[in-house]
Amino acid sequence: MSRIGKKPIPIPKGVTVTIAPDAVEVQGPKGKLRQPLPPGIVFAQDAGALVAKLSREDSELGKFHGLARSLVANAVTGVTEGFKKELDIVGIGYRAELKGKQVHFALGYSHPIVFDIPNGIDIAIDKQTHITVTGADRQLVGQVAANIRRMRKPDPYKQKGVRYTGEVLKKKVGKTGA
Repeated sequence: MSRIGKKPIPIPKGVTVTIAPDAVEVQGPKGKLRQPLPPGIVFAQDAGALVAKLSREDSELGKFHGLARSLVANAVTGVTEGFKKELDIVGIGYRAELKGKQVHFALGYSHPIVFDIPNGIDIAIDKQTHITVTGADRQLVGQVAANIRRMRKPDPYKQKGVRYTGEVLKKKVGKTGA
């Protein structure tokens, strides 16, 4: 059995949990999430907490026990607090601008890049170079931030591009003029 899978998930006030045979639905102030469960894992609710259990004793199910518990715990955290990723745009003339449900990027290419914001995600831009991606679904927030970063990865020589806030880059030394 998994150590992570054994830990109960506390349910905060204002959060309702509906347990189905194949999924757990969590609804809170930030939205509603439906988390599908791997086969063989069931959830039970007791004393204001959710507990993940194995439907049968099988060594093959152990690897999904902690995974299922973590996914449901992330859903509970997402509908109460939400998740956030921050990115910085570094480079002369590199900037981003929010226009409705789209973000327009100028990243040194000959054309602007238009990025459509998916449902359930909010993007805020400060000073045209600092992007904050927020939402209830942890996986979706991370994927949107990764897609934005992929538009112009940080250059190892000049350090220009889109990077996560606080990301440390290893600077490469260019050719010498000797």
